[in-house]
Amino acid sequence: MWLSAFLHLFFPHVCAGCGNDQLQQHDVICAECMAMLPYTGFLQHEGNPVEKVFYGRIPVKAAGSLLYFTRPSIVQHLMQAVKYQGNQEAGRWMGQILGSAMLQSERFNHINAIIPVPLHKRKQQQRGYNQAFLLAKGISNVLQVPVVDGVLVKQASTATQTHKGRTERMNILQNTFSLTTPEVLHQKHLLLVDDIITTGATLEACGQALLNAKPASLNITSVAYTLL
Repeated sequence: MWLSAFLHLFFPHVCAGCGNDQLQQHDVICAECMAMLPYTGFLQHEGNPVEKVFYGRIPVKAAGSLLYFTRPSIVQHLMQAVKYQGNQEAGRWMGQILGSAMLQSERFNHINAIIPVPLHKRKQQQRGYNQAFLLAKGISNVLQVPVVDGVLVKQASTATQTHKGRTERMNILQNTFSLTTPEVLHQKHLLLVDDIITTGATLEACGQALLNAKPASLNITSVAYTLL
């Protein structure tokens, strides 16, 4: 008991959503933040706004995001905790709740390979991990579908695209992604995973590369969808 109190004093386990330090060790966010998560409901419905992002761009069988992303918000704090504060546990947790929602929707039951959007090797070395891989592992734990990492790779490092539009992003991302062993993905039902969908440019560029492997289908998901 005293050791737990000592560790909490100097290394408090705080909510990744609001910073509240009255959190059980196994929890990622507090009950209040959990109750306030803005679910989209997209995963259950064909023709949802995420699927419409890719209409006329790449052939996508099913797509959807779990939560709405706005600034400032609990979802923004969760994303920042994973990407910039080293909270890998939050990444896996978000993947698990995303996987649970996908399991309930039954629109993704055909998936048999999960592909995380890759980071350039230099950025991954700096961060120490790829947040999309953490999400993919969380989804994998729920769906019992393997993560296929290292086949889709990012060849060139790109600057932040936060304030750029879709056309500008696509120009930057052209020929950025490639496949090392495309035969591994041939005739697979692929699930491409990222943290946030804004314009869809990154996922479109990844999808174009994946389609070179001639998969059985391409499917896309993310934790969050940005309201532009």
